[in-house]
Amino acid sequence: MSGNFRARRPASPPPGAGYPPSTAVPLTAARFPHPRQDHLDADARREAASKGFVPGRSKSSMPSGGLSITSGEVKLLIGLVLVAAAVRLYRISRPNSVVFDEVHFGKFASRYIKTQYFVDVHPPLAKLLITLAAFLFGYDGHFDFKDIGKVYENVPYVAMRMVPALLGIATVPLAYLTLRALDCRATTSMVAALFITFENGLVTQSRHILLDSPLIFFTSLSMFSWVGFCNEDKHKAFTDSWWTWLVLSGLSLGAVVSCKWVGLFTIATVGFSTLYQLWVLVTDIRIPPKLFIRHFMARALCLIVIPILFYMTMFQIHFMILGSSGEGDGFMSSEFQHTLGGRGMQDTFADVALGSEITIRHVNTQGGYLHSHPSVYPGGSKQQQITLYPHRDHNNDWRVVNATHIDPPVISESSNGLRYITPGMRIKLSHISTEKMLHSHDIRPPVSEVDFQNEVSAYGAPGFQGDANDDWILEIDEIASRDRRDREAVKRLRTLRTKFRLRHALTGCYLFSHKVKLPEWGFEQQEVTCNKNAVRANSLWFVETAMHPDLPADATKVNYRLPGFLAKFWELQQVMWTTNAGLTDRHLFDSRPDAWPRLRRGINFWVKDHRQIYLIGNPMVWWLSAISVMAYMAVRGLLILREKRGYKDFNNTTIVKYDGLCGFLFMGWALHYGPFWIMGRQLFLHHYFPALYFAILLSCGVFDFVTSSLRPKVRLQIAAVLCILAIWNFSKFSPLAYGTPWTKKSCEAAKWGKHWDFSCNDFLDDLSQYDTKLAPPTASKAIVQTTISDPFRGKVVVEDKAAVQRQKNQQAKEEENTSIFVPKVEPGRDVFAEAPVKDIRSLDLPQPPKAPKEDEEKLISSVVPPSPDIEQQSKGGVGEETVGEGKYIGNTAKDNKPQMVAERESEKVQIQTALPVPPEEDKEGMDPVVPPVKEQGPLGEADAAADKVAKELYPEEVE
Repeated sequence: MSGNFRARRPASPPPGAGYPPSTAVPLTAARFPHPRQDHLDADARREAASKGFVPGRSKSSMPSGGLSITSGEVKLLIGLVLVAAAVRLYRISRPNSVVFDEVHFGKFASRYIKTQYFVDVHPPLAKLLITLAAFLFGYDGHFDFKDIGKVYENVPYVAMRMVPALLGIATVPLAYLTLRALDCRATTSMVAALFITFENGLVTQSRHILLDSPLIFFTSLSMFSWVGFCNEDKHKAFTDSWWTWLVLSGLSLGAVVSCKWVGLFTIATVGFSTLYQLWVLVTDIRIPPKLFIRHFMARALCLIVIPILFYMTMFQIHFMILGSSGEGDGFMSSEFQHTLGGRGMQDTFADVALGSEITIRHVNTQGGYLHSHPSVYPGGSKQQQITLYPHRDHNNDWRVVNATHIDPPVISESSNGLRYITPGMRIKLSHISTEKMLHSHDIRPPVSEVDFQNEVSAYGAPGFQGDANDDWILEIDEIASRDRRDREAVKRLRTLRTKFRLRHALTGCYLFSHKVKLPEWGFEQQEVTCNKNAVRANSLWFVETAMHPDLPADATKVNYRLPGFLAKFWELQQVMWTTNAGLTDRHLFDSRPDAWPRLRRGINFWVKDHRQIYLIGNPMVWWLSAISVMAYMAVRGLLILREKRGYKDFNNTTIVKYDGLCGFLFMGWALHYGPFWIMGRQLFLHHYFPALYFAILLSCGVFDFVTSSLRPKVRLQIAAVLCILAIWNFSKFSPLAYGTPWTKKSCEAAKWGKHWDFSCNDFLDDLSQYDTKLAPPTASKAIVQTTISDPFRGKVVVEDKAAVQRQKNQQAKEEENTSIFVPKVEPGRDVFAEAPVKDIRSLDLPQPPKAPKEDEEKLISSVVPPSPDIEQQSKGGVGEETVGEGKYIGNTAKDNKPQMVAERESEKVQIQTALPVPPEEDKEGMDPVVPPVKEQGPLGEADAAADKVAKELYPEEVE
């Protein structure tokens, strides 16, 4: 590795070691007759000269600790920042539509501005920064960010994208300063800064409303602050600058973990480095115990307490902003939900007796209320459905009825002769709105079709007393119901305090619910069954509200005990952890950790208008960093073997310096990369970016070591070659980062990896086609229309299926030579976006849709402009009818029949086929904002007529 790599020589004395005084000439003076500055290399002499030091001046006068750079480096840093800004801000307003996970993080900004509570698996800091930019630029939160490719309307998306872009720009000088603080040369630091500037993956991530760019910025800030502190600690401890660097390190660690939990790996990196420092201190006999304790307490305060307080402060701001009820309510406990605006509840009676009208909630899943509605199961018993419903509704109301012929004993404490519900009591639950009983029988449930689960339904009719399958025995769970504030909760059923189970009297199964959702016929509400092997947690229930007409107004009332900040904070951490671990579904572009260093595949972000944004790294930077990591591991292993065989390589100061430098960066890479191997959750290429940052710095550290014996001019030439290669690789794949025009030929030529699955078929054949707006080579996805006319129907426009089939065949021929077909772009999964899927309120009894009368005839919209009187007669109405808990929108015909205006001379049907004219394509990649077209006239009737004609022409497609 160096000129003295194979040399055997005695160890050099440790710095600062004392020796007995002697009048003889020192040995060091005999060996080194000249001042030490005369033996510095060219870079060190140049640096010393730039700081005003000359040979003969004492070395102790040179500044130590922290970071010190020359005025020339300040100018270089300014130039690097300008280049990084040009690279990351170029065309940042394009595309003007939603890209990849902007679907999620843009939506979260809308929720913040509307103060509607939501839940995300990531901490709030990065989202709060994006929201702040949106708020300052006047965003009102009314854009839904629903689909990738949806054009932004009244959204300051450029300002929102500027937050990660500016943080991505700031990462570049931090990388430079970190390597300089690690005692690397300015040339090496410049190479690292340019590698990060022209890394395609980092550029792509920093140009959109995503969280990875803030995460990498705070990671780099944490490393820079920590390295600065280590330099100060080597120089002199407990100075003002020492405390400044240490506090800044703690704040940076708090910020990085407040963006994503991946920041915990950054904390681990600093933590291991801290343990090493403390180990050196505790083994140094010159350090008294009091001084060691002082060092320990300072690090504990700044590196543990400050990050925790910073992290909790971000969640306090999160809770303060999200004060209203929102889509995330269903993931939180009932107590948590009642801290949100709009979810408050009035005090309710504490006692529950026979005849009480109650609402029952499930304990474990926070799925909602025991609920029924007029819709029935499509199979099984076909009786009325029982579900869990997350919203308050009158269909959640039940009445407690005595199920025995013998009156239960009257408790002595009861007032007005009320019969309280006690353990072991046999009761029925009558659904108030439909007058049916909660019922179970030996029939399998519609979704969980297993032998140990039975269907639960609502059965009966007004005036019908029911049967034994309606009977349930109440069992109070004493462990869950034990409450020091209400000792009666374990003796009888008490509102909000008692947790109980309902056992079916005949079959012995327990009323049960889990997170399984019913299909659309059940309105995607939560399934309720009767489980013979019920898990205790999923079979516990409690009464939320209770009302009895015989209870006096001054009777004891209760309400939820609202949790404080710490309780809310801890509950949210548990929800985030559980849900993050449950993200195991596969994604079209997910990948595993073994593929990341090799850059096997990327992520499709956005495809539109023959342009594509695809997350792929700079191959030269990516692979060079991976090679450097492997080279360090190989050389470090070789040095360990040589040490065991008696070689004194670690007495070489050069090897010791670079072993410490590269070892620290390797530790950062390993701690940010290794933990993903044990994760079973869904992973993407961008999860490797923090580790990539350390790998790039490590590659530059290796470069600094390899070129340490070269002249500065030669080193600069090698660095220039590496930077030119990195810039050339960046430009090669820049159309995928910026979404600019690209040709199929250039795309195919850029597919260096056989697993790279960006779709070249989406691009045009020639760049001139983007300017001249030529028709795309791929088949249009628009509907091919056919105009059908005859003397009786008039003219009706329908789809020409034959032309569509010909078009598909032609498209298949054109795609034979493409490497891979990429389907529709989809964002990363957000499990919280799935609940609630639909906010469907329970409605009254359904009415079947009315069939049109026999003497009514559908109106056919004619192409010939009708006369004013005919137009007045042809205005049709739209009827709305209720089906179950959804809505059926249909057309109802009118009694008036317009006069046909088409001539009856010809009986021949004429068919004319025409392709739709493609819309004009914007040269600048900006999607035009098309306002919605208002429907005029009886378009619903025309659609019905067109559908009728299409069925007559293509009867094979009716099924």
